[in-house]
Amino acid sequence: MAEAYVVDAIRTPRARGNKRGSLADVHPQELVAGLLNELPKRNKGMKVEKVDDVILGCVTQVGDQAACIARYGVMAAHWPQDVPGYTVNRFCGSGLQAVNDAAAYIQSGGFDLVVAGGVESMSRCKMGSDAGEVTEENMATGMSIGNPKIAAHYNLVPQGISADIIATKYNITREEADQFAASSQKKADEAIKDNRFANSIVPVKKDDGTVVDKDEYPNSKWDFAYLSRMPALFKGVGQKVFDAMALKTYPELKEINHIHGGGNASGVVDGAGIVLLASEKAVKEHGLKKRARIVATAVSGEEPTIMLTGPVSASKKALEKAGLKVEDIDLWEINEAFAAVPLYVQKQLNIPSEKINVNGGSIALGHPLGGTGAILLGTAVDELERRKARYALITLCIGGGMGIATIVERVEG
Repeated sequence: MAEAYVVDAIRTPRARGNKRGSLADVHPQELVAGLLNELPKRNKGMKVEKVDDVILGCVTQVGDQAACIARYGVMAAHWPQDVPGYTVNRFCGSGLQAVNDAAAYIQSGGFDLVVAGGVESMSRCKMGSDAGEVTEENMATGMSIGNPKIAAHYNLVPQGISADIIATKYNITREEADQFAASSQKKADEAIKDNRFANSIVPVKKDDGTVVDKDEYPNSKWDFAYLSRMPALFKGVGQKVFDAMALKTYPELKEINHIHGGGNASGVVDGAGIVLLASEKAVKEHGLKKRARIVATAVSGEEPTIMLTGPVSASKKALEKAGLKVEDIDLWEINEAFAAVPLYVQKQLNIPSEKINVNGGSIALGHPLGGTGAILLGTAVDELERRKARYALITLCIGGGMGIATIVERVEG
């Protein structure tokens, strides 16, 4: 099997995903285009016309993100018209799935040079808008995309309730969740001050001439004391509608302990990230520099009510494929969809805290759904280089009860 190498990984800043966010007036196709056009500037030997495909993850594929945003991103960048593109949707794992698809094409010998990543403008395409209008009364059906047969078979609940189920089932307290969230803010603040994201962030120049060049979601004032005063966001709707549904699947829990709110869950943001992957042949042909190789990838399915436990099973599968153990991994990027998720993964796999999300995560920096996986991979590669470490594992929980994981190894050359 051929090797697939990570040559470059870049991203936009992450901006608040509402109408006041600094990227709300930027079309998501333009977020992609700006990154695409940066790649040949950073990688001088890269011949854009030789790119075999552009693969992008995007979750809410409606409105400005409809009609295959990967292809339209290529068009917005004014790349050669014979460069194709396609869009994937594995919910929150979409960006990493795009990277894994690209790696598989290269490893099979089918492609040599691929751009992969993802984008999400959560200010312009509201989360859940692809499922139609979802009200409190019909949300159970809405969570199953309008199919009552699925709703009748599975006790589907919103992800926030699923995160609270994990907290209840695995004895994760509100204090632990808030301490983790405060740590994410602190680590992100330190990383920003130390310019650790400078290598990957590509400023966005807007039509009015203003430039967005830094993440705007982190808030270092959100310390433990502040976070502990924030309300449990899903308690009311849980007790009114969803707890009873969840307890049909997990009757042994008796009741759901609601611990998650706006401070210990991922931030709603706009953003995009892309990765340039190449075969050995393309590296030589284009004069590119190898930064990391894709060692192993995996996806997994999980029970759909609890939904968010997939990073454990996916990580185990990836480790087994790679012939590695948990202790062999130097850095873990575990998406902080909700604080209980990385805490659960840490406890199940016995991962030291100092290896997890060392520059903060989505609680502090935000989670642009379709783009996060690619962004996390880039963050991991940057940090492997900074520390001169060897292996990183990137993993995300996924809606519908799935997980995804990718292991990368730093290389030089």
